[in-house]
Amino acid sequence: MPRASDRRGELVVASYNVHRCIGADGLTIPERVAEVLRGLEADVVALQEVDSTLPEHGLDQLELLARALAAHAVPGPTLLHRRGTYGNALLVRRPVLAVRRHDLSVGTTEPRGALDVDLDLGDAVVRVVATHFGLGRRERHRQAAVLLALLGPSTGPTVLLGDFNEWLPRTGARRLFDRRFGPSAQPATYPAALPLFGLDRIWVDPASALLDVEVHRTALTRIASDHLPLRARLDLGALRPIAP
Repeated sequence: MPRASDRRGELVVASYNVHRCIGADGLTIPERVAEVLRGLEADVVALQEVDSTLPEHGLDQLELLARALAAHAVPGPTLLHRRGTYGNALLVRRPVLAVRRHDLSVGTTEPRGALDVDLDLGDAVVRVVATHFGLGRRERHRQAAVLLALLGPSTGPTVLLGDFNEWLPRTGARRLFDRRFGPSAQPATYPAALPLFGLDRIWVDPASALLDVEVHRTALTRIASDHLPLRARLDLGALRPIAP
């Protein structure tokens, strides 16, 4: 049976910093993050700050969230600890053709990385790159330079999304990505209870494929994490190669 997004001729992508599933009330409740994910109705979700605990130590958040979305989980941990892993992940409802994991760590700061996957759309392949940048300005600039070198010039449909930790619009690392992809929307996603800053972003190449970008704001998203999810609809026709 075709997905709802297929019937609309769309690919729906989203980015969500789940903050270890710790909500605004200080409670760790992965089930309400799972409910948020179901409400996104997305084909691809980039997650940040996922805590994947080893089975003998408790609940694996990534496994629970993947089941909730009936999606395939692609882990991209950046921290290893005695109880499991922590970091990035992708939840995808499309066949995965290739997975690449890039280290974006800078010096002695918290380890950072990017997940880089190729997804099969049937008659096209789209590259999805999901990341979570660091807190320092120079750190983010170096991470952007490394990621842009990995992306290279425009060679096919590409989606770049994640938490870029840039507090001011059109500054720092964002400008580098705007030059590569074109300016992106910058709706406020943080803090969830009263969003003031657009830390989470989605860029698309070709830009003509991007139909819209919106913050998914509900009573539940305002409490489930410290970020609001960012969701975008892409035109499948614009992502497919032009027939000769």
